[in-house]
Amino acid sequence: MSFAAVDVIRTKRDRGALSDAEIDWVVDAYTKGVVADEQMAALAMAILLNGMTPGEIARWTAAMIASGERLDLSGVSRPTVDKHSTGGVGDKITLPLTPLVAACGAAVPQLSGRGLGHTGGTLDKLESIPGWRAALTNDEFIAQLRDVGAVVCAAGAGLAPADRKLYALRDVTGTVEAIPLIASSIMSKKIAEGTGALVLDVKVGSGAFMKTVASARELAGTMVDLGKAHGVTTVALLTDMSTPLGLAVGNAVEVTESVEVLAGGGPSDVVELTLALAREMVAAAGLHIDPSDALKDGRAMDSWRAMVRAQGGDPDAPLPVAPETETVRADRDGFVSTVDALAIGLAAWRLGAGRARKEDPVSAAAGVILHKKPGDPVRAGETLFELRTDEASRIPAALSAADGAIVVADAAPAQRELVIERIA
Repeated sequence: MSFAAVDVIRTKRDRGALSDAEIDWVVDAYTKGVVADEQMAALAMAILLNGMTPGEIARWTAAMIASGERLDLSGVSRPTVDKHSTGGVGDKITLPLTPLVAACGAAVPQLSGRGLGHTGGTLDKLESIPGWRAALTNDEFIAQLRDVGAVVCAAGAGLAPADRKLYALRDVTGTVEAIPLIASSIMSKKIAEGTGALVLDVKVGSGAFMKTVASARELAGTMVDLGKAHGVTTVALLTDMSTPLGLAVGNAVEVTESVEVLAGGGPSDVVELTLALAREMVAAAGLHIDPSDALKDGRAMDSWRAMVRAQGGDPDAPLPVAPETETVRADRDGFVSTVDALAIGLAAWRLGAGRARKEDPVSAAAGVILHKKPGDPVRAGETLFELRTDEASRIPAALSAADGAIVVADAAPAQRELVIERIA
C-alpha cells in the first residue's frame, strides 16, 4: 500500500494516530529514498511535539527492525544478555561490565556506538587500544560470542538501516529528544541483534539526555514494554548522571580506569554501577552467580584480555598520553558540593575527546582527570581537575567550558543515590 508523505505528516501534525500501514510505508519508503529527508524531518518534529501512542511506538519499532536483517544467535550455547546506556559523561561501564558478565557464564553481544557532543562513545574508547578494531562481520561476531563470550563492536550496515538514516537526520533537526524516536532507535537495534535479555541504564541529570526522573522513567518504561513485546526479557535502571562517573573522562583515560576496576580497584561509583548492572544481567540471563566473585578472582580480567585480543588489540600495549596539560586548583577551603557532568563533558569535547559531527576525528589521549568528587574535603591550592590534550590551543576553550563546573562550599552535600529506580 502506498501513501502520500504529506498526508502522513499532516496526520501527526494534527495530533492524529498513524495506522500500522502508514507507519510500515513511511519507514520503508524513507529507507529506500522515496520519502525525502525534509519530509521525514517534518514528521520527526511532529512526533517530538505531539508524541505517539504505545501502539504507534511498537509498530514504528517493528518497522525499523523489518528494514534490515535480524541476527540469529541460536548457535551460541550460553544465554545471551546485552546492556544499553543512554549515554553520559565518564560512562565507561560497558568496558568492565561486558567481560565481567561473560566471566559469569553469559554471552554479551554488545553493539556500541561513537561519541557525539559531550557524551562519550564506547568504540572511541576501545580504539585507543593499539590494534583493536570495531568492525566485525556477522560471522566473526557470532564466533567471538561463542568462543570468548564477550563482543563490543559496531553494528553492521544490515542491522536496522532505517534507524541509521533517521538517527543522522534527528541529530541535525533538533528532534533527538523525542522519546518515541529514542526508544524505537535503541530497541530496534537491540532486538535485531538477537539478544535474549537486555538491561537498560537510563541516565538522569545534567550530563544525560533525560534531565528529569519523570522523563527518564517514561523512556525506560517505553523501552521495557517494547522489549517484552518482542520476547526479550528487559529491565531498566535509572541512574544518576549529575556528576561524571569515575575520575576519568575521555578515551584512553577511561580505558585505564576500566582496567583498574577489572584489577579489583577503581573508583567506588564505577565499581558500584558495574556490579549493579552485572547482577541485573546475570539474573536476566537465568544464571545464579555473584558477579563480585568474578571481579575479585581475576576471571573478569581474563575475559577482558581475551575479548581485546580477539578483536586485534594488545591488552598490554601502552595507551596514548596527551603531551599538553593544564591544572585547575581550588581557591578556597571547603567541601566539593557539585561536579557538573555537562560542563566536564563539554570540556573534554573541547580538548578533542569528542566530536561535533559523526565524521570528525577524536583524540585518544585527550580528556579530563578529576581529583575531587562531591563530598570530598578540599584545601585552597589543591588540584580540582586536570585537562589533557594533544594541542595546547584547545585549552582556553576547555577552561571556559569547565568554568564553575566544580563548586566548593562550606559543608559537604547530601549523598546522592547512584541507582535511583528499577523498572521491569
